[in-house]
Amino acid sequence: MALSDLTVADCWAYRPDLTVPEDLHAFWERTLGAAQPAAATYEPVDTGLTQIRTFSVTVPGFGGEPVHGWLHLPATATEPLACVVEYLGYGRGRGLPHEKLFWASAGFAHLIMDTRGQGWSAAPGSTADSHRYPAGTVPGFLTRGVTSPEDFYYRRLITDAVRFAQAAREHPAVDPDRVVVTGISQGGGLSLAVAALFPGVAAVMPDVPFLCDFPRAVRVATDGPYGEVAEYLALHRDQSSQVFRTLSYVDAAVLAPAATAPALFSVAMMDRICPPSTCFAAYHRYGGDKEVRVYEFNDHEGGEAHQQLEQLAWLHKLFGR
Repeated sequence: MALSDLTVADCWAYRPDLTVPEDLHAFWERTLGAAQPAAATYEPVDTGLTQIRTFSVTVPGFGGEPVHGWLHLPATATEPLACVVEYLGYGRGRGLPHEKLFWASAGFAHLIMDTRGQGWSAAPGSTADSHRYPAGTVPGFLTRGVTSPEDFYYRRLITDAVRFAQAAREHPAVDPDRVVVTGISQGGGLSLAVAALFPGVAAVMPDVPFLCDFPRAVRVATDGPYGEVAEYLALHRDQSSQVFRTLSYVDAAVLAPAATAPALFSVAMMDRICPPSTCFAAYHRYGGDKEVRVYEFNDHEGGEAHQQLEQLAWLHKLFGR
């Protein structure tokens, strides 16, 4: 591997002047206020494990459509817990109920959101995306409805993510003042968007975040989903302005100034999927107190288990162990 983007020093200096839609606030206020969601439901799941209780979750997402997930709780917990809400990477679904146990093992409630229409790569999903998109989209999700902010796939997915954070705050086992959002790659971008759009978040931990600084990411990423946009524009040569306008409504770096909760970022300097400069763009524009862990010799895997320990120590410091 080698650097495919800026150096660490150049990333620290990189502060792009991103275009912010004039109606950005109104767009998301209208989207998230369209209807009051129904209550989430929780069905116990017998995993055979004795120290963690697991529930299959259904949360009404965008348009009230059911979005599935898992909730893990330490079996011996008697008081409301801090809760980590996790959003998943591109292509991943919620997987099997016993796969992600780190946060519950550490004493947190852990709410995992399935990703509508995804779940074909490392972990299966169980949430359909009922929306019908026009012909001509590139395989994947970044060009589904990309000519209109109203129809764009990520408008729906970000709404789902906000609904999960709201559901976490309303669960009786959760302390509503200690809800944390996190995720890797696509999940990191979603966590930033939720932190910007939902003031009930107490902290955010985006790892190698996707959905950041689209104008640069589409042009410099050498692997991964950003190439879907470049491929689309190579065919639809007259739609560049329209496409980048739509993308600006969900760009986590554009939304980041509205977020005020403490944040712990991670960036990998040899990341070919989410160029480090784009992650730093979101970091620099983030509106709250923030820290970043930089992994100089890692690709898109980032810090992995090392970063989990960084996150755990950071949350212990933030909330008191």
